[in-house]
Amino acid sequence: MQIVLTETAAKAMKQILADREAADEAVIRLEIAGGGCSGIQHQMDMQDGWDPEVDETCEEHGVRFAASKKMALFLTGTEIDAVETPAGPRFAITNPNVPQTGCAGCGG
Repeated sequence: MQIVLTETAAKAMKQILADREAADEAVIRLEIAGGGCSGIQHQMDMQDGWDPEVDETCEEHGVRFAASKKMALFLTGTEIDAVETPAGPRFAITNPNVPQTGCAGCGG
């Protein structure tokens, strides 16, 4: 699994991990769920570790990501950036494995 993380997003994620006093082995778990304009939604959550039997991991700019081996197939090449929106800061996720519909309604 290869995730492309911008330096801006890395800084924001490191701050979130520090604010939550994350353990050294903490990871950002990536998942894909049904829903959204393109038929999927990306989800991120912090976890204190991962299972090498079922997970793939990668590290980008000092941030470690984990996803199930099955999910990793659909996440390779995904880019994560931190952006400012009228609703406040958020992470923008672009996944080249998912057809883009061009919908700008929710910005998701």
